[in-house]
Amino acid sequence: MKIFIIFSITFACGVFGNVNSNVNPLPYEAIFNFGDSISDTGNAAAYHHVPKDGKSPYGSTYFKHPSGRLSNGRLIIDFITEAYGLPMLPAYLDLTKGQDIRHGVNFAFAGAGALDMNYFTKNRLKAPATNNSLSVQLDWFKKLKPSLCKNKKECNNYFKKSLFIVGEIGGNDINALISYNNISKLREIVPPMIEEITKATIALIEEGAVEVVVPGNFPIGCNSGVLTVVNSGNKDDYDQFGCLAAYNIFIKYYNWRLNQAIEALRQQKNHVKIIYFDYYGDARRLFQAPQKYGFSSSKNETFRACCGTGEPYNVNEHAPCGSLTSTICSDPSKHINWDGAHFTEEAYKLIAKGLVEGPFASPSLKSPLFKIV
Repeated sequence: MKIFIIFSITFACGVFGNVNSNVNPLPYEAIFNFGDSISDTGNAAAYHHVPKDGKSPYGSTYFKHPSGRLSNGRLIIDFITEAYGLPMLPAYLDLTKGQDIRHGVNFAFAGAGALDMNYFTKNRLKAPATNNSLSVQLDWFKKLKPSLCKNKKECNNYFKKSLFIVGEIGGNDINALISYNNISKLREIVPPMIEEITKATIALIEEGAVEVVVPGNFPIGCNSGVLTVVNSGNKDDYDQFGCLAAYNIFIKYYNWRLNQAIEALRQQKNHVKIIYFDYYGDARRLFQAPQKYGFSSSKNETFRACCGTGEPYNVNEHAPCGSLTSTICSDPSKHINWDGAHFTEEAYKLIAKGLVEGPFASPSLKSPLFKIV
């Protein structure tokens, strides 16, 4: 019976689609994503010519081979596209001639920052690993735009049915300065970071975007990589859950400043729906009640990366996940953290569910076609 119903719905959509090509059963016709390794689906891998058939723990759970993603499986963006009935977004740098890109493209690049490399050089600061920053990704989008639509009217109609996601971006700008162990230094880069994110958002609106997501940042004080780098022996530096309190307070400050900028944009561009993704609250709950979400309940295990080496968090920057001395946990679905810097597929799935189905998107996205399960 269920098969018949699904077939009937599919057949009906096909028939009516032929009768009137303007009928679009999808909540979003396309998704365009910008960001860093949290959402990169293959740009950095294509840029560095990483073989897709190589032996690597990355992609091992879902794809069964390296997929250009820095996790064991799917990312937040993958779960979002699935929920809206769209295919996984192809990476811009991995596009092939004649490839269908009408349902969106991913411009995110692992290691990218909100700020260009020039900012760090000018201020004599340690820089992120790549200069394929947010502004570079925006240039890629502009170069690709003629392949998506031919004139202003066509572009406006197309982008009215599209979702644009600007980030998460900025995590690498912050991470580059973690080793300084100086919160004041971190606070200094917040205004220029938010300025770049705001400029990119305005640029996309000027290109025709009418629904834009601007995510906040994660509770980095709970991140296994940050916990390893800071390596504080002072118990007072940690909250009741085991996260570095000062770094989470900093992220709350950053997200507050970002929200101020978003609200100002909403006033200026009142024809545009600007959505805030609360990555902080969405991810924080996993560390506060890991057992509730199916993760290991031991405090040591909560922060222990699934793939890596070293104590106490199984993270060593000199022997990362995939190196000869690294090990992989027996069940990644029981871990929140994958490799020190990134989440596991299971954690990404729960975060995506909180965004798509609520309550961590404000205002809400359009209703999805499918539940995230």
